[in-house]
Amino acid sequence: MEFLFLLVGIAILVIALSYFAFGRRTKKAAPKQSAKPALVNCPMCGSGLADGQKMFSKVFRPMNVPDQRCVITGCPHCYPVCEPGVKRLCPVCGKTVPSNGHLVARLFNKTQGKKHVMIVGCSSCLKNEQI
Repeated sequence: MEFLFLLVGIAILVIALSYFAFGRRTKKAAPKQSAKPALVNCPMCGSGLADGQKMFSKVFRPMNVPDQRCVITGCPHCYPVCEPGVKRLCPVCGKTVPSNGHLVARLFNKTQGKKHVMIVGCSSCLKNEQI
Protein backbone atom coordinates (compact mmCIF):
# COMPACT_ATOMS: atom_id res chain seq x y z
CA MET A 1 0.00 0.00 0.00
CA GLU A 2 2.86 2.40 0.82
CA PHE A 3 4.41 1.58 -2.52
CA LEU A 4 1.18 2.68 -4.28
CA PHE A 5 1.18 6.05 -2.48
CA LEU A 6 4.82 6.52 -3.42
CA LEU A 7 4.08 5.84 -7.12
CA VAL A 8 1.09 8.24 -7.12
CA GLY A 9 3.22 10.92 -5.44
CA ILE A 10 6.01 10.51 -7.98
CA ALA A 11 3.49 10.62 -10.85
CA ILE A 12 1.98 13.87 -9.54
CA LEU A 13 5.45 15.33 -9.10
CA VAL A 14 6.44 14.40 -12.67
CA ILE A 15 3.21 15.90 -14.09
CA ALA A 16 3.69 19.13 -12.11
CA LEU A 17 7.32 19.50 -13.16
CA SER A 18 6.54 18.82 -16.82
CA TYR A 19 3.73 21.40 -16.72
CA PHE A 20 6.03 24.08 -15.33
CA ALA A 21 8.87 23.16 -17.69
CA PHE A 22 6.90 22.83 -20.95
CA GLY A 23 3.92 25.08 -20.20
CA ARG A 24 6.07 28.17 -19.78
CA ARG A 25 7.97 27.56 -23.02
CA THR A 26 4.82 27.70 -25.09
CA LYS A 27 3.86 31.03 -23.53
CA LYS A 28 7.28 32.55 -24.25
CA ALA A 29 7.20 31.38 -27.85
CA ALA A 30 4.17 33.61 -28.61
CA PRO A 31 4.99 36.20 -31.30
CA LYS A 32 5.70 39.72 -30.08
CA GLN A 33 4.44 42.86 -31.72
CA SER A 34 7.35 44.57 -33.44
CA ALA A 35 5.86 48.01 -33.96
CA LYS A 36 4.31 49.95 -31.12
CA PRO A 37 1.36 52.17 -31.97
CA ALA A 38 2.00 55.89 -31.91
CA LEU A 39 1.08 57.50 -28.61
CA VAL A 40 1.18 61.09 -29.88
CA ASN A 41 0.23 62.61 -33.22
CA CYS A 42 1.69 65.85 -34.53
CA PRO A 43 -0.96 68.60 -34.27
CA MET A 44 0.27 70.19 -37.49
CA CYS A 45 0.57 67.26 -39.92
CA GLY A 46 -1.18 64.44 -38.03
CA SER A 47 1.76 62.02 -38.36
CA GLY A 48 2.24 59.54 -35.54
CA LEU A 49 5.42 59.88 -33.51
CA ALA A 50 7.38 56.73 -32.76
CA ASP A 51 9.47 56.17 -29.63
CA GLY A 52 12.28 58.70 -29.46
CA GLN A 53 10.72 61.17 -31.90
CA LYS A 54 9.92 64.56 -30.41
CA MET A 55 8.09 67.71 -31.38
CA PHE A 56 10.06 70.88 -32.11
CA SER A 57 8.65 73.49 -29.76
CA LYS A 58 9.54 76.44 -27.53
CA VAL A 59 7.96 77.17 -24.15
CA PHE A 60 7.96 80.71 -22.75
CA ARG A 61 7.90 81.98 -19.15
CA PRO A 62 9.03 80.10 -16.03
CA MET A 63 8.15 76.40 -15.82
CA ASN A 64 6.46 76.65 -12.40
CA VAL A 65 3.32 78.52 -13.57
CA PRO A 66 0.14 76.60 -14.45
CA ASP A 67 -0.35 78.25 -17.89
CA GLN A 68 2.41 78.98 -20.40
CA ARG A 69 2.65 80.18 -23.99
CA CYS A 70 4.11 77.61 -26.37
CA VAL A 71 5.18 77.70 -30.02
CA ILE A 72 5.13 74.41 -31.97
CA THR A 73 7.13 74.33 -35.22
CA GLY A 74 6.42 70.69 -36.12
CA CYS A 75 7.68 67.12 -35.89
CA PRO A 76 10.46 65.24 -37.75
CA HIS A 77 7.93 64.45 -40.52
CA CYS A 78 6.98 68.08 -41.27
CA TYR A 79 9.85 70.22 -39.96
CA PRO A 80 12.30 71.54 -41.20
CA VAL A 81 11.33 69.89 -44.51
CA CYS A 82 8.03 68.09 -45.14
CA GLU A 83 8.17 64.45 -46.19
CA PRO A 84 6.39 63.57 -49.46
CA GLY A 85 2.62 63.54 -48.99
CA VAL A 86 2.69 65.38 -45.64
CA LYS A 87 0.83 68.70 -45.34
CA ARG A 88 1.24 71.24 -42.55
CA LEU A 89 -2.29 72.36 -41.68
CA CYS A 90 -3.52 74.61 -38.89
CA PRO A 91 -6.09 72.72 -36.77
CA VAL A 92 -7.92 76.00 -36.00
CA CYS A 93 -8.29 77.79 -39.36
CA GLY A 94 -7.56 74.83 -41.67
CA LYS A 95 -5.09 76.80 -43.82
CA THR A 96 -1.67 75.55 -44.89
CA VAL A 97 1.09 76.64 -42.51
CA PRO A 98 4.23 77.78 -44.37
CA SER A 99 7.58 76.14 -43.66
CA ASN A 100 8.71 79.16 -41.61
CA GLY A 101 5.35 79.28 -39.74
CA HIS A 102 4.35 77.74 -36.42
CA LEU A 103 1.40 76.91 -34.18
CA VAL A 104 0.69 78.96 -31.07
CA ALA A 105 -0.53 76.99 -28.08
CA ARG A 106 -1.15 77.17 -24.35
CA LEU A 107 0.64 74.61 -22.20
CA PHE A 108 -1.07 73.67 -18.95
CA ASN A 109 1.08 72.09 -16.23
CA LYS A 110 -1.23 69.96 -14.09
CA THR A 111 -0.52 69.16 -10.45
CA GLN A 112 0.17 65.44 -11.11
CA GLY A 113 3.07 66.36 -13.42
CA LYS A 114 1.08 65.81 -16.61
CA LYS A 115 0.94 68.42 -19.34
CA HIS A 116 -1.95 69.45 -21.61
CA VAL A 117 -1.61 71.51 -24.80
CA MET A 118 -4.41 73.60 -26.33
CA ILE A 119 -3.76 74.94 -29.85
CA VAL A 120 -4.88 78.57 -30.20
CA GLY A 121 -4.01 79.05 -33.88
CA CYS A 122 -1.15 79.38 -36.36
CA SER A 123 1.20 82.25 -37.13
CA SER A 124 -0.98 83.19 -40.13
CA CYS A 125 -4.41 83.28 -38.43
CA LEU A 126 -3.10 85.00 -35.27
CA LYS A 127 -1.11 87.70 -37.12
CA ASN A 128 -3.40 90.54 -36.08
CA GLU A 129 -4.48 89.18 -32.70
CA GLN A 130 -2.67 89.50 -29.39
CA ILE A 131 -2.45 86.54 -27.06
